[in-house]
Amino acid sequence: MSTLLILLQSIDGASIAKAAIALGAAIIVLGAGIGISRIGSTALKSIARQPEASGDIRTNMIVSAALIEGVAFFALILCIVALFV
Repeated sequence: MSTLLILLQSIDGASIAKAAIALGAAIIVLGAGIGISRIGSTALKSIARQPEASGDIRTNMIVSAALIEGVAFFALILCIVALFV
């Protein structure tokens, strides 16, 4: 326990902040990937249940995935900018 405290005291605040930003970026990417994969799997299940609605389901899936990807890309850019400011 005391070794960990000594290690944390030797690390300056800027490197801790950069590590937190990098962790946040990793969480953003993982969350977006999980969200898009859940959309895809749910859409495939829906298409299997109602094949006649496949066009509408596919369109909604692509729009939803694009919105999630856009928000994740925007958040990732903010994390990268925060690293260099």
